[in-house]
Amino acid sequence: MSPAGLNQPLTLALSKGRIFDETLPLLEEAGIKVLESPETSRKLILPTNNPDLRLIIVRATDVPTYVQYGAAHIGIAGKDVLYEHMEQHPGGLYQPVDLNIARCRLCVAVAEGFDYHSAVKQGSRLRIATKYTRAAREHFASKGVYVDLIKLYGSMELAPLVGLADAIVDLVSSGGTLRANKLVEVEDITPISSRLIVNQAAMKNRGAQLQPLIDAFSRASVDE
Repeated sequence: MSPAGLNQPLTLALSKGRIFDETLPLLEEAGIKVLESPETSRKLILPTNNPDLRLIIVRATDVPTYVQYGAAHIGIAGKDVLYEHMEQHPGGLYQPVDLNIARCRLCVAVAEGFDYHSAVKQGSRLRIATKYTRAAREHFASKGVYVDLIKLYGSMELAPLVGLADAIVDLVSSGGTLRANKLVEVEDITPISSRLIVNQAAMKNRGAQLQPLIDAFSRASVDE
């Protein structure tokens, strides 16, 4: 059996930051309170008021891995992270609920003054900085544009400013960081929100315990 086995509490994998903050009200609507904060506690396993449910705090990009390989039964991850993860690790996960939290969009952005629409034409070639390599590759392939992908994990906005890339593909919420660095959005790729994900084996072996929690998340996340 997986590490999160039959005799252990259900384990929910979350990342710190916006997803954690926006998940708390959903948990509370389901009658679940997290007893410690990841911002003040050094613990990576957090108890709840339900002895049958605990949280583990991991990097956002690692949430699907923990769930897929059974270290957590369920998790919450952004559509962007899931899309990249599933290219290398297909199968093993259910995505039963779009929680409608941590909303943003995946966009193409360039430095002010860069003529993107002239540069993006069939048969052209661009250098794109991103950590969302699958999404970027497929987006530009659909336009017949060749891309040299430069994988970065942070400070994405710097890449066009210092000549590392012609454009970036990154998540945008308010657009304030782009504007502060004299970048402009030129194209939306897809809207992003966070999804509840479930380990397939856990759903089979512990479905009676998981289904009420899934249902509670589904009710709490209805977009009003």
